[in-house]
Amino acid sequence: MIEKKVRESKMLNDGYKSFEVGDLAVYPAHGVGRIESIESKIISGEKHDFYIMKVLENDMVIMIPIRNVESVGLRDVINEDEIPEVYNVMKKKKDGNNDNQTWNRRYREYMDKIKTGSLYEVAEVFRDLSHLKLTKDLSFGERKLYDTAQVLLIKELSTAKKTDEQTIRTELEHLFAVQ
Repeated sequence: MIEKKVRESKMLNDGYKSFEVGDLAVYPAHGVGRIESIESKIISGEKHDFYIMKVLENDMVIMIPIRNVESVGLRDVINEDEIPEVYNVMKKKKDGNNDNQTWNRRYREYMDKIKTGSLYEVAEVFRDLSHLKLTKDLSFGERKLYDTAQVLLIKELSTAKKTDEQTIRTELEHLFAVQ
């Protein structure tokens, strides 16, 4: 279980969202990570400040320019009170009929949603691919997207809910077994 450091979101003097060492944050398409340090580097004669973030799922280290926090989509982990809405997204019937699209078109649409960093969009991808795999075999790319969406959902939901990942995995399995 991951303990979430609770704090109020702050803004730096220059308007960028502020994180502190030890804070948990979500980096789009990579998931929950911990801010390990804040470092300054001189690049082309200019001083730039960076968050050094370690992704919890795979220990990947990402260097994020503080001034680019908004544009890259770095955000706080969702609040526990937002969890029911994420589950509601997964319970909804999917919009449109993506089954008739080619797999590569669906893949591009789903990848775009995952890249937004929104857990709600990730939940839609997971929902749609979960339903699709009940009726046909997923392509290799779709299977990878399904796995990615599942990992992103489980990690952030378990962090927000302050519970273990297996509990969330079981909840997701029950959610789609009933439908």
